[in-house]
Formats: sequence, C-alpha cells, structure tokens
Amino acid sequence: MKTQIDLNNPLLQEWSGAYGGVPDFTKYKISDFKPAIEFAIQEKLEQIDAIANNTEEPTFDNTIVALELSGEKLDRIHAVYGIYRSNLSSPEFNVVDTEMSPKLAEISDKLYQNDKLFLRIEKLYKAAESKNLNAEQQRLLWLYYTDFVREGAELNEEDKKEVAKINQELAGLFTLFSQKLLAEENDQFLELKFEKDLDGLPEEFKNAAIAEAKERNLNSLASIGNTRSSIEPFLTFSNRRDLREKAFDIFVKRGDNKNQNDTNETLVSILQLRAKKAKILGFKNFAEWSLSNKMAKAPQKTLDLMESVWKPAVEKVKNDVAAMQEMVNKEGGNFKIQPWDYRYYAEKVRKAKYDLDQNEIKQYLQLENLREAMFWVAGELFNLGFKQLFDVPVYHPDVRVWEVNNKNTGKLIGLWYFDPYARVGKRSGAWMNSHRDQQKIKQNALPIVSNNCNFIKGNSDDPVLISWDDATTLFHEFGHALHGLCSNVTYPSLSGTSVARDYVEFPSQLLEHWLATPEVLNKFALHYKTNMPLSESLVERIEKAANFNEGFATVETISSSFVDMKLHLTTETVDPHQFEKEVLAEINMPSEIVMRHRIPQFAHIFSSDGYAAGYYSYLWADVINADAYEAFLEGDGPYDKKVAERLYDIVLSVGNSVDNERMYEDFRGHAPKSDALMRARNFPVES
Repeated sequence: MKTQIDLNNPLLQEWSGAYGGVPDFTKYKISDFKPAIEFAIQEKLEQIDAIANNTEEPTFDNTIVALELSGEKLDRIHAVYGIYRSNLSSPEFNVVDTEMSPKLAEISDKLYQNDKLFLRIEKLYKAAESKNLNAEQQRLLWLYYTDFVREGAELNEEDKKEVAKINQELAGLFTLFSQKLLAEENDQFLELKFEKDLDGLPEEFKNAAIAEAKERNLNSLASIGNTRSSIEPFLTFSNRRDLREKAFDIFVKRGDNKNQNDTNETLVSILQLRAKKAKILGFKNFAEWSLSNKMAKAPQKTLDLMESVWKPAVEKVKNDVAAMQEMVNKEGGNFKIQPWDYRYYAEKVRKAKYDLDQNEIKQYLQLENLREAMFWVAGELFNLGFKQLFDVPVYHPDVRVWEVNNKNTGKLIGLWYFDPYARVGKRSGAWMNSHRDQQKIKQNALPIVSNNCNFIKGNSDDPVLISWDDATTLFHEFGHALHGLCSNVTYPSLSGTSVARDYVEFPSQLLEHWLATPEVLNKFALHYKTNMPLSESLVERIEKAANFNEGFATVETISSSFVDMKLHLTTETVDPHQFEKEVLAEINMPSEIVMRHRIPQFAHIFSSDGYAAGYYSYLWADVINADAYEAFLEGDGPYDKKVAERLYDIVLSVGNSVDNERMYEDFRGHAPKSDALMRARNFPVES
C-alpha cells in the first residue's frame, strides 16, 4: 500500500510544455522532495516486483524494455533533486539530502538483489533466441546481465544484505563528504583589506573581488573565494607573496582543518567500506572491482600508462622550475620556488620566453563570445544550430536555455541549459549534467543537458573575461554536452554519455582542440574594448607557447591519479596524510607542485563512486583524444567534414550501444596509440 501523499505535489507531475516537457522550477519547494521521492521510490519498486513476478516466459519486451520504462517519476524527480544538490544547496536542502541519499541508494540494491528478476535476465541472456535481437538490444541485454553479476546478484542472502547495508552507508558518507567540502568552500575566503593587497591583479579580477566582498557584507575592500576559479588567478597574478601563500593555504587545506567540516574521518570510512564491499563481491580490492567494467580492465595497465607519461612530465617540470628559480634569483628573491609561487613565476617565464601575457590574452576571451564560438564549432562539425529561449522555467536567474536543432533541416535535437557563474550553495568546478536522456523507446524523448561553471561575475556592466585555461574547460564541458545532445539510440540506459568512465572523457577532451583553431580565434576572440580580433603575431605566440607549462598540468593531474589508484588498491586502513606523503615520495613528486586534488578535498572520488579508482580516466581518454585529433590533421584539418561526420556517426550518436573499444577502432581504423599524446604534449616519444 502506497504512502498517503498529496498527488498534486509538483514534483510528481509530468513535465509539461513544448520539447516533450521541461521541469517547472517555478513550482518546486524543498519541502516537496521528501514525500515525492518516497512515493516515487515505492512506485518504482512495485514496478520492479511486477516485472520479476510476471508469470509469462521472459522476453526482451516484458523484462528488459519494461525495466527501461520503470521509474519514470523517480527519474524526473532525481533530475531536479540533482540540480538542487549541485547548484542550490542550503541548510534546509541538506537535511533532506542527508535523509534521502541512503533511500535512493537502496533502490539499486533492491533491483540487483531481486532473485526472480535476475533469473529472468539470466534466462534471456543465455537463451539461443537472444541471438535474434538486433545489435543494440543484444548490447543492452549484455549490460543488464553483467551489471547484475558485478553488483552481487549471484551472492548468498547474507552477503547480499551486507552489500546493501554498505551501499546505504556509503550513500550517506558521500553526501556528508560533499556537504563538508561545500561548507569549507562557502565559509572560507581571503580578505583583502588595503589597496596594496590588490597589487598585480587584473582590473576585471579586482572588480570581481570587490563585488564578492560586498556580496558577503564584509568591511574589507575585496575578498577571494575559496574556489579554483578565484584562487588560481590570484596565485597567478598577485604580487603579494605573503597573500599568495595564504590563498594557497586555505585552498589546499579544504576539508583538512580539524574542524566540524574536516573530511578525513569520513573518507577513511568510505575507503574501508569500499574495500569490504569489493572483497564480498569476489575482488582483491576496490580498484579491481571498479575497473572490471572499464576499458582499462586492470589497475596495472593504468599504472603503466601513468608511469610512462610521468617521467617526461617531471623532467619538463625540472627545466621549467630552473627557469623560474633563475628569475627569482635575478630579482634578488632569497627563496626557493614554493607551490604558491609556481603559477606566478610560470606566468613571468611565459611572458619572457614567448612574449605572451595571459592577462593580454584574457582581454580577448569574453565568455559570451566563447559560448558563441562553441555553437559555431558545433555547427561547422555536426550541423547543430542554437536558438535562445526565454519562456523555459529556470532554477536561478543566471541560467539560460537554448533550443538545439539541425541547422540544415530544422529538426529538433534537444535543449541546452547554461549556468555559468559562481554563487553560494553551488559546488565548485565545472560539469555537464543530463536532465533527460535521449531515447526512442517511448516516443522520441529529446535530451535536456546542462553545462555548469563557476566563472566570477564581476560588475553587471562589464563583459566576463576568462583565462585560456577556463576557456579550455568551457569547451571541454561542452564536449560532454554534445555527447548527450547527439545521442541517437533507442534505449535510455545506452544513451549519450552512458559509456565506460575511462571513455566518457574522450569526446570532451577532443573538443578542447577547436578553441585554438585560427577560425575560432579570428572570429570570436575579440578584444572587449576595441572588438578587434587577436593579431596574427599574438596568435603565433599562442601557438608557440601551446605546450608551455604542460609538465605542471600533467604532474598535477597524474599525481592525483596515482594516489587515487593506490588508495583503492590497498585494503588496509590508511592515515590520509601519511598515505599521501608516502605515495608522492614514492613517485618523486616535485616539491614545487601539489596534487590537483589532495585527499581531503578529492570530491571526484569521495562524493560518489563515479571516479573512484578512475581519476586516471582523464589521462586514458587523453591518449584516445590525441590519437583521434590526428585523424583530422591527417585529413583536411580540424574542420574536415568527412572526419567530423564519421565522429558523429560512429562515436557521438551511438552512446553505449557499441563496445567502446570497437567503437573507437571503427572510427580510427586502429586502437589508440599513446605516441600521439606524447607528440601533443611535446614529450619525447620512445622509438
């Protein structure tokens, strides 16, 4: 019997309006979430039980398709819930989130541990007539069967209960970790009290810092928020070494301050539970379990790849640091380069070596122009057109919505939501979300995707200028969005970005290349005052400096990947500080650099299982991406229509309906070669 509920609860209503319906954020209240989620969970579990207890012989339609169609209400609610969780977090919402996260995790356990349901799937999977299914149906059936086995469908009852208990505990801990980290980022900031504290900062960054102090109601002149998008520019441009050290300190100590938001105890519990779960499921450690459904398959393969790129990257860093130290010495600085100096002196060396000032480039990188540039690239490569909509409800005034269509035929493709600015209650970083996956199982559901960033808004009258790195991130996340928008499959579980975790970063990293193309720079990199494009000389200098600081970026990321993988290879209880120290010493981490994500703030691996034992995915996908981009260079260049068409047809549109390795080989004609990555980063290629 269902819980009594007000069926007029807005979250229980189907999305209405054009485009197959959209979420109506004008009607939702935080108090609606708990009753709606509980009702929708109950409904989904009843639907699962009905499929499992069907007295008819299992068929693809009455079992697999029925599962694909189950829980529609819950899917809609979960999409809105996720938006609140990432973009509109508040103490009121956190109470709901803490209570609901374990209940949402419980659904998966009840699905995967349903014996009758698994027997139906297993019977279908092993039946001779399953060979008569089309390729996409066979792939979906394989996915269901292997997922059930991987999640413990073949365990005994006692072990199933233990795995379910662990999963619910993990869900609660993921939520706790995320809430603590967000609180650290919201509550901590660097106050700039005097004009001299702003020395060296670009004008637009100063204005943003002044605006932030006003927003926080501080008496200070300006403030620097404790997020990457604020801290990194400060470390790059501030002439105040003492303040750079303070900014660096609050950023790298997020979650590690021995206060109520310290994450160390939480993450150790997560690691212990993961190791215990992996053992019950028949694996030596969590890393082996995690990689069992990834392209890499074995942890050692990822470690070998990291090691092969690590050594040349460290050598590059040594050379770069030597040039920086020489500059410090010439200036009469009596100190050795420290992590809070690295970005500052790297920028000085870049300027001296290539006559290239990031601040100079930034004057040409207007956020709105770059958004238009992404639209133009998507049009040139994949025939996509974008039209802004003004009548679609949004969850915050900063959010805007575009209709996406085929610009040649006018056919609707989907909707793209853009939420570009930082604010209190929004998690840091940049990401893509799918609010509705494309599918054709029940009518033709248009995908709804979003890109969310944390750019600093500044004064309302000024254009938002962003760094080259931030512009690269913008293109990266838009690559994920295109992967979701271009999907053209039948079944939602195979749609868009639902591919192996170490493959999903490939399309996004690939799109980054188009930012630096002359076509984009000449058309969209326009000076915010003069509207003039980048000069030919500046474009040449950008090209020459393309691989500058590549050693730093590689070391920063791969060190995090090493630590992540080794954390999940061990089954012992770790001391996070000691473990981090030992692993970094083992790999000879340069003292001038810290991990991109220190353990206490490593949200990729502790806010969910998503990238746990999977942060290597960025490097793995970069091998694929570098190799794939060479397909364009071997053709007529970045805008080669035939290569772009193959990329669309073979990669972007097929989601997970084809084995990821085979998909890539179908596109490229061979397996990805790591030599391409070494060439792209200007590292030596071993013969």
